[in-house]
Amino acid sequence: MKPVEVETKSGKTESGKKFFFAKISFPLFGYILKRILIFIPTLFIISLLTFILIAAAPGDPAETMLSRSSAEGQASDKLATERSYRELRHKLGLDLPVFYFAFTNAAQSDTLIRIPTKNHREMLDRIVYEYGNWPQIENYYHELKALEFAIIATKKDSTNTNALIELRNTVAKIFIHHEDIVLTGLFADLKTQAALATNLADIKAKAASTEAAYNKVKSEATVWKRYIPNIQWSGTHNQYHRWLLGEAKWFGTETDPTKGKGFMRGDYGISFFTKRPVKSVIWDGLWITMLISLLVILIEYVISIPLGISLAVRKGSTYDSTVTVGLFLTYSLPVFWIGTMAIFFLCSPDYLEIFPPFGLGDATWDDGFFYKIGDLAYHLALPLIIASYASFAYLSRQMRGSMLSVLGQDYIRTARAKGLPDNKVIWKHAFRNSLLPIITIFASFFPALIGGSIILEFLFTIPGLGQITYAAVIQKDYPMILTNTMFAAILTLVGYLVSDILYAVVDPRISYSKK
Repeated sequence: MKPVEVETKSGKTESGKKFFFAKISFPLFGYILKRILIFIPTLFIISLLTFILIAAAPGDPAETMLSRSSAEGQASDKLATERSYRELRHKLGLDLPVFYFAFTNAAQSDTLIRIPTKNHREMLDRIVYEYGNWPQIENYYHELKALEFAIIATKKDSTNTNALIELRNTVAKIFIHHEDIVLTGLFADLKTQAALATNLADIKAKAASTEAAYNKVKSEATVWKRYIPNIQWSGTHNQYHRWLLGEAKWFGTETDPTKGKGFMRGDYGISFFTKRPVKSVIWDGLWITMLISLLVILIEYVISIPLGISLAVRKGSTYDSTVTVGLFLTYSLPVFWIGTMAIFFLCSPDYLEIFPPFGLGDATWDDGFFYKIGDLAYHLALPLIIASYASFAYLSRQMRGSMLSVLGQDYIRTARAKGLPDNKVIWKHAFRNSLLPIITIFASFFPALIGGSIILEFLFTIPGLGQITYAAVIQKDYPMILTNTMFAAILTLVGYLVSDILYAVVDPRISYSKK
């Protein structure tokens, strides 16, 4: 087919290349749009699974932030702590249901989530399952809390100190047990311990009313309710919606300016450990992590691709065997071990003090641009080498195998039969087609832009996102973990999309239009 001729203003004609590119661009644009639309449900599922796992993880975020003390205190201190704890749980949205709906049974209550202490909720949940009558169970819990505060409020003296300590310990056990035989024994212990002192009449009365409330739970049990399925609908007033979209109106002002705007609108919550916005914590380490990741990717590809090509061209030679053995030896050595040995031998004054052992240097931009860049390069040289060496074997072997596969094709033999130089055959005809596996691997590097190398940053004390993520996991800083997980998922999807686009750039035969 002859190319389309287009008449220009000057009267000349030109080839219809613009129509060719338009023909290519529209299918490619449609493919990109289709993939982006697929991203939406994929990210939704990832975010939901991650959020549910974090919500079910052990630990209490509000208690972590408040650093609540288990030491004994006065009733006023206890009440103030409880009040602060409840307010913080409300501020964090922890007193809301986890999702828009929940598949439960008729015995379950939608207000159980409002019970502040996690151990208490678990105890009540088990009692609800065994007896099924939530109103009586809720009354029993309130009586138990009143008994606890009565014990705390009682003034200690020489006659009741030991009894009060034993009473507090017994009540603490009641809060975490649901077995009837255990609770019956604990209530009997309450009577015995309260009888040890003569001035505990109020506690005796409250202990009796608490036991009566528990007996009412057993006598008015409705076990049949747990066999009736039920769907509890929470609407948009749930933790997931609050985290994802916030609690603001789409049009007009926010319903509550003190509440977050949600992940989709750039509000990632508050760090449980630093008590700073997650956005600012991430931003502190983002630039250094992205700088290291980009440099590592550049070093790996610039070295591995030519190395793989040279191994393919010299297949079976001594050079091929020697380099291959050397690469696999480096690939088999763990990064943390090599990093530790490098710090010990190359950063220690007892051996070769060539590189600094940690940090990014003390130079600032006020000291001069080139001085700052030089100091930064000096401190990053060894970490970059340690982070890059392990990938040389994998990438170069992939490039070698791909190049060997291409060099065996008929069109390569035809090009050589025509007398074309080897360099031209390799770099013009074989190189582009051998890049497809390398492009596929390239997609896996995108999450490293946000995740960083935890081992590398930990070894060299680099304040990047890798170290921040490690600290978040150790400290159970769930907003930080959730945000990093979501950005890693987004970058993974973007990486695969970029790889698909690069396929068409490298090999024009790849078409995104439907056949």
